[in-house]
Amino acid sequence: MRIDIITLFPEMFEMLETSIPGRAQKSGSLSLHRHQLRDHAINKHGQVDDSPYGGEAGMVLRPEPLKAAYDKVCGELAPVKPRVLLMSAQGPVLTQKRLQELAEIGNILIICGHYKGVDQRFCDAYVDEEVSIGDYVVSGGELPAMVLIDAVARLLPGVLGDSESAETDSFYRPGRLGWPVYTRPQEFEGRSIPEVLLSGHHENIRIWRLLESLRLTRRNRPELLEKEEITQEELELLRRFPLESEG
Repeated sequence: MRIDIITLFPEMFEMLETSIPGRAQKSGSLSLHRHQLRDHAINKHGQVDDSPYGGEAGMVLRPEPLKAAYDKVCGELAPVKPRVLLMSAQGPVLTQKRLQELAEIGNILIICGHYKGVDQRFCDAYVDEEVSIGDYVVSGGELPAMVLIDAVARLLPGVLGDSESAETDSFYRPGRLGWPVYTRPQEFEGRSIPEVLLSGHHENIRIWRLLESLRLTRRNRPELLEKEEITQEELELLRRFPLESEG
């Protein structure tokens, strides 16, 4: 998979040389290419932005530098056309389901918005979709882009040492958080791990994990349970093992 990034701060993406994204790149599963937007500035002063029409405060990225950077990337990829994503607070919030879909795409071009935003004419002509990572605003699209790249990288084949590690993450199953996890020592400051995890009974462990997933989802993200239907197995488990009410 190849991901190109148009950004004012390409140096920020150096951290993706580490951890899982770094492993993905070393294995050849992921190829990252950073492009400095100022290389396509409209003048010798490196200008890529301008004040918005209508008198609004802030600055807006101009369409000409973005189009020039876009053309450069498309020229390198021709005849392949990348999927163009704009990191923007105005886009739909990124989900695990969408990440899984993006991981199946061979070429993605991410545009990191900055300042007040991006000239809408460029968005209308060249952006396939806008993507947000949450209902809040950060200084630019670089950090959201890194979140997306990291989350996609771990879904690429062969990147994680154990593919089941991703399959048990929160949100891998739509509308459900993960369950609590434990490791050695068996007792820590007077707190022991649940006995069921020591039982060796795989079916009981599976049931415990499903129930804990439902409990945590109800406690921390109850709106998720409203969006996703309770499965028949979950209904049966809840009849047999009602979740204790939490104050």
